[in-house]
Amino acid sequence: MLIKETVENTIVIQKSEFITRLFRVNNTDEVNELLTQIRKKHYDAKHNCYAYILGDNMEIQKSSDDGEPQKTAGMPMLDVLKKNNLTNILAVTTRYFGGILLGAGGLIRAYSSSVSEALKKASFCEMKLQAKFALTISYTAYNTLLKVFNYIKIIDTSFQSDIILTLTVDKDRIEDFKKDLYKYNINADSLTYLEDTKILVEI
Repeated sequence: MLIKETVENTIVIQKSEFITRLFRVNNTDEVNELLTQIRKKHYDAKHNCYAYILGDNMEIQKSSDDGEPQKTAGMPMLDVLKKNNLTNILAVTTRYFGGILLGAGGLIRAYSSSVSEALKKASFCEMKLQAKFALTISYTAYNTLLKVFNYIKIIDTSFQSDIILTLTVDKDRIEDFKKDLYKYNINADSLTYLEDTKILVEI
């Protein structure tokens, strides 16, 4: 699952200010660029802690306590991201120290809460894997396709003696699609696989 757009939220705990930003990111270069921007903007903050997850299978994970006691900031932030099944996300929490020590347990709760509260403001989407096909059909079959096949997406149409379509289908609906073509006597033999593609779907 992915966040749709950047989110910012601030909470205050025992006079310490925790400013959390959530970013959608695609690679470590984007992560490093955003971290540089945050550190520059909040050069006077005591800590800029972060956690991020990258990859379709959440295979890249990293966190930093940035001077807070070990495993009291970055790891709790990362845990919240993992529990919410999020990937391609960077969470950065900037702390302005308020003069009251929170202790290890207090810090863990504070950094966890900072990310959890920010996520309440977020909108989510997911990446769906689709297959792209070319399909040549008659004008009659085209009308049937438009009425019945509501699970496909037509992305290009060429009107000639027949109609040549470029369309996408969710990978898990391909067999259904082929069966439906035969069911409605649409020329399934002209179906040509082109490539796999990914789309974002709002949740």
